[in-house]
Amino acid sequence: MKTCGIRIVVIAAALSAAPLACGQAEPRYVAPILQQELQPPSVTEYELRQYLSKHIPPLRVPRTAAEWQAESERIRKRILADIIYHGWPKEWVESGPRAEDLGEIPVAPGSGYHMRKIRYEIVPGMHSTAILYEPEKIVGRIPAVLNVNGHVMAPGKAIAFKQRRCINYARRGMLALSVEWFACGELAAPENNHDYAAYLDLAGASGVGLFYLAMRKALDYLYTLPNVDRSRIGMTGLSGGGWQTIMLSALDARVAVAVPVAGYGSLESNVVLPQDTSEVEEDATDLRAEQDYTHLTAMRAPRPTLLLYNAEDDCCFRAPFVKPYIYEAVKPFFDLMGAPEAFAWHENTNPGTHNYQRENREKSYTFFSENFHLPVVKDEISMDGDVKTVEELTVGIPVNDLTILGLARQMAATIRRTPAPVAAQRARLESTIRYKALSVQQPWLLANTNNKGVETHSYRLGMSDGLSAMAVWLKALDDPPNAPITVLLHDGGFKELKEPASEHVNRGEQVLAIDVLFTGSACPRKPSPADYALLLTSVGERPMGIEAGQLIAAAQWLQDRSKSRSIRLETYGIRSQLAALLATALKPGLFSELLVHDGMSSLQRLFDAPVKYRTSADLFCRDLYKEFDIDAIGALAAPTRIRTANK
Repeated sequence: MKTCGIRIVVIAAALSAAPLACGQAEPRYVAPILQQELQPPSVTEYELRQYLSKHIPPLRVPRTAAEWQAESERIRKRILADIIYHGWPKEWVESGPRAEDLGEIPVAPGSGYHMRKIRYEIVPGMHSTAILYEPEKIVGRIPAVLNVNGHVMAPGKAIAFKQRRCINYARRGMLALSVEWFACGELAAPENNHDYAAYLDLAGASGVGLFYLAMRKALDYLYTLPNVDRSRIGMTGLSGGGWQTIMLSALDARVAVAVPVAGYGSLESNVVLPQDTSEVEEDATDLRAEQDYTHLTAMRAPRPTLLLYNAEDDCCFRAPFVKPYIYEAVKPFFDLMGAPEAFAWHENTNPGTHNYQRENREKSYTFFSENFHLPVVKDEISMDGDVKTVEELTVGIPVNDLTILGLARQMAATIRRTPAPVAAQRARLESTIRYKALSVQQPWLLANTNNKGVETHSYRLGMSDGLSAMAVWLKALDDPPNAPITVLLHDGGFKELKEPASEHVNRGEQVLAIDVLFTGSACPRKPSPADYALLLTSVGERPMGIEAGQLIAAAQWLQDRSKSRSIRLETYGIRSQLAALLATALKPGLFSELLVHDGMSSLQRLFDAPVKYRTSADLFCRDLYKEFDIDAIGALAAPTRIRTANK
């Protein structure tokens, strides 16, 4: 059957009933061809690093302090409005603190401090907990420090080094609020895994917004305490706590003094070490599209800021990797603002690993006491006997309190889509997945065969954006050069396609088995595909949009090369299904028919299963489920016929 554009594969049952052609493309002959590693993963990783490097936002020192103040305010408003609070109900964002004081925790007489259990609302139906450390004697208004957790803190707020730090702050005349964090301590429910923030993105509410609200609401509570000097509020934390510290302290002027510890780096260092961030909230959607953590650090000027990093950090953000970008490059901003002494750096060598141990803690005591105009503190008060157990510090979360995944499911359930003209819907789809038209610029032939009646060519398809896809073309020798084309995609890569590839060749078709980015032989391995997908999303790209663009470009290239008027498309798995659906919706008429194996009828499946983010990061595109579902995307593909294979 001849049609205009691309025709998708027919139902599997019909294929199996058709007679075989001579010169059989047997699976055992096809398998070795499809199992070749056409491009080492290290090359794909290099391409991604080069691609990401083009997105590094420059950090330029302005001519005057006034210029930087205006630019800082512009960045702050944009990040809050367009990124952090994207999709969040206005009443949740603007509501004041709702906290409960659940009573005092006993401490030994004469300890020099008191402790209280606090529970506060993050959003309706979701709470966090905290411990408030207070000096034994409070006269007037005193400084306060917000202490946040990191990813490495399974005990959460009960981890010993955090308790020691907070007790020292209290005994030195400061209030210290130690808050819990998602996936830690009392919030350690499996469905609070940080990856589930991507499900919020999918449902239309920025995942990073929940993390921001959790720490901002704690600051709101601290800010309202009658004994707190609102001009002397600080913030500190290790690892993910360091990330929280720079995010909140850069965007909220109430944080006067900040001490982030080993918590973030620049995009320039993350391109080299993508695993340093590797968190949905740290590589938040669009967060680095126009600015980077370098800008956030510079936005601290002229407020006192101490950066603590570790010389041989065994987790992330080693001092030598980040110092040139977030300290040396930012220092001129503090000079410009007339506060060179307010910006400090310390490289920890004892123990030098990922830590907030005594040396780092003592640096924080000194920095806070100096900038809060208290007697300068240099040494820690030893208090091993004061450290409480997890049970002693348990505040209590309400029964059936929402988790991150629970909140995402709740938001997904309330989605109501507004009908719109097809052209408007297609434009919205292009915007949602950040689609950019691509072309195959370098179709490098890497290998070929010509025997047993079958010809094959293996290609690296260099795209116009600098990334690449891998493809294997197969055709029976006796078939004409303009024979119908079947394009095959498989979530596991084309190495899994020996049977369908053989079958289609034996029916007189050309076959293009393709691995688009993040699939099969076009997939990075170190540190992981999800790490690169996170960085791409953070700089404003959408992995699934790139994949759909590569598929379209490859189909157009092969159609031009073969002069075929018929191209079919067949997919195996939900990732390949979505890439193909998007391609058909973006280029209606290019593909005539799509056959889906092992697909999904709705994106709701991602929430219900739930599908693991780390294995399918490209599916979690911000606003995609809010704006579209599988049926709506398919409707945009007309006249392409979309079919589901029989089980």
